[in-house]
Amino acid sequence: MEESIVLVSGGMDSCVTAALAYKNGYSLRFLHINYGQRTEQRELRAFHDIAEFYHVPNERRLIISIEHLAMIGGSSLTDLNMPVSKADLNSSLPPTSYVPFRNTHIIAVAVSWAEVVHATRILIGAVFEDSSGYPDCRPDYFTAFNELIRQGTVKKNIIIETPIIHLNKKEIIECGIKLNAPLSLTWSCYQEEEMACGVCDSCALRLRGFAMAGLNDPIPYQERPSYA
Repeated sequence: MEESIVLVSGGMDSCVTAALAYKNGYSLRFLHINYGQRTEQRELRAFHDIAEFYHVPNERRLIISIEHLAMIGGSSLTDLNMPVSKADLNSSLPPTSYVPFRNTHIIAVAVSWAEVVHATRILIGAVFEDSSGYPDCRPDYFTAFNELIRQGTVKKNIIIETPIIHLNKKEIIECGIKLNAPLSLTWSCYQEEEMACGVCDSCALRLRGFAMAGLNDPIPYQERPSYA
């Protein structure tokens, strides 16, 4: 089986990405990054729950802290003095939750691990639907990063895969249901760890996706606004 590293934040997109890797018969390793985010502990719990679901043993899980992103700041996810903005799904501007250049830091960790364990695939649940706000979720970004990996690694055989990048949240949810992905174990909220707020960008995208799919989101919410 081909050795792969799946970036598993604990959110819905990374969970469905893991489900696709599992379906494709990849030998799974799970990577989780703590970077001082508000919901760090809740995301870590979701990561372990998803890993248990897919029978990924502890020795094939890697948890890395890159808390320098919190020290740098500039995001409401890592700076408690910055409020998390309420969802505006019609905006084309980066929301306050944008962590500057975050995916580059995360993928760099994955590439280093891949070289050591001879993995040839790095899977990330990036979604182009989010790219109006997050420049590091665009297909062109990953094309450029794959070239950087080719230039900067020894065997030049590691590639990033983005299997859900052209799906919207409705399609991601439908894909997850089809694959029996454990969506009830995932966590997407940017600011709460017990009950999802329902009003941040991530909650809004998720709730709209479930509504468009005609399904009820199984996780608890403080508020469930209609974003359909």
